[in-house]
Amino acid sequence: MNFNEELKQRVEQINALLAAKLPAEEGMQQRVAEAMNYSVNAGGKRLRPMLLLEVYRLLGGTDEKIMEPFMAALECIHTYSLVHDDLPAMDNDDYRRGKLTTHKKFGEDFGVLAGDGLLNYAYELLFNGISEVTEPDDLIRCVKAAKVIAYKAGIYGMVGGQSLDVWLTDKPMNEAQLEFIFNLKTGALIEAAFMAGAILAGADDLTVEKMEKAGNLIGVAFQIQDDILDVTSTQEVLGKPVLSDEKNHKTTYVTLYGMEKAEKDVVEMSNEALRLIEETGKNEFLDELVRRLIHREK
Repeated sequence: MNFNEELKQRVEQINALLAAKLPAEEGMQQRVAEAMNYSVNAGGKRLRPMLLLEVYRLLGGTDEKIMEPFMAALECIHTYSLVHDDLPAMDNDDYRRGKLTTHKKFGEDFGVLAGDGLLNYAYELLFNGISEVTEPDDLIRCVKAAKVIAYKAGIYGMVGGQSLDVWLTDKPMNEAQLEFIFNLKTGALIEAAFMAGAILAGADDLTVEKMEKAGNLIGVAFQIQDDILDVTSTQEVLGKPVLSDEKNHKTTYVTLYGMEKAEKDVVEMSNEALRLIEETGKNEFLDELVRRLIHREK
């Protein structure tokens, strides 16, 4: 397998899917549609929809058409969270993925509205997809998968983690609080990708739980690597400002535990996630994707 070529093809497929699903830039709401589409089309790894699809394949899923609304919805939710993270009231960043952040391009007001639009549009995509399902078993699975995504994106998932992260800016943070933030802020949506992929493939509850754990480990390791890169990388490589956490007086995994432990834990968590995945099935691309996340530079 040529991983880089396979990865490129998957990203192109997801980009084509998003282009087909995103709102038309027309009518009285044209400006907000432009801001939404700019945010999604600014690039990115497309990691969450990719993980969703690969877990579905890992567990024997065959009707990949049914996956498309879930893949697009996850990317819209992820992108909205970045748009709002970049706002002046949050991290106040000017660049994302090497391009102007949405609020710098369209204004702070449309930064807020673009994020709101993307979150709501994600649920439109999910419900539109569910409404087209005709087989009773598939319908049940789709509803369960959508429920997981909504839960993991909300106050008991990503938003809950973000809220504590914001609340503790400029305040001391202990290990339990940092763990809570990592588990929810980054881990929750990756857990959602793993769980929804498993549910849609028809996996049993035990397997879904195993995939949730694998997603959690990958999500936390991904966030730790983010903290490492914020210290060690450059804006040119990373595509966004470095030392952002220091600028915003945020406690990170690196500041709390040190660089050596941070690097060690990324490897250990990723290896444990791989063990859980390999116990469940065989997907060479998914295995290599997780490994590459350990050593990513951006």
